[in-house]
Amino acid sequence: MIIYIHGFGSNGHSGKATLFREYFEDEVVTPSLSYVPNLAIDTLEQIIEIFLQRDEKVGLVGSSLGGYYAIYLANKYDLKAVLINPAIYPYKTLNKIGMQMNYYDGSSFEVIEEHMNELKAFEIEKLKNQENFMVLLKTDDEILDYNEAVEKLPQSELIIEEGGNHSFEDIESYFRKISVFLESKE
Repeated sequence: MIIYIHGFGSNGHSGKATLFREYFEDEVVTPSLSYVPNLAIDTLEQIIEIFLQRDEKVGLVGSSLGGYYAIYLANKYDLKAVLINPAIYPYKTLNKIGMQMNYYDGSSFEVIEEHMNELKAFEIEKLKNQENFMVLLKTDDEILDYNEAVEKLPQSELIIEEGGNHSFEDIESYFRKISVFLESKE
């Protein structure tokens, strides 16, 4: 089972999540997560543990902030993960205290300082198995510096594409590669 983890201010019905559902069909879940980091991680841990209790293989795909969560969870549960323009230091880059808007549905939510502290608590200083990660990066990401991911995950499978943007608009061209990576043996 693949768990798609959306980014900041998004949800499980976003354009990228929809593309994943259309391609992977019943092999993917795309939960809408809370903007509160502790609640988001709790939800994801519950989903992962349900699948693991059923002896199902679990792979993660995380975009932006979802990539940060995927790093934490893959490290905790020894899972494979695909990171799409991942936020490596979201407590710095996403430090947007105050009212924010959900990019998908236009709803608003408030980010408080405690949320940044919660994010910091999920940081993994030393990753156990970098070979469990495939990292898809665009060099012209207007939100995040792709070099941070390269520095954090140098022994992972790095795919760096010139140009592009933070949304990684051609993600569907990587679906086959993502599927093969997540299904491959350790």
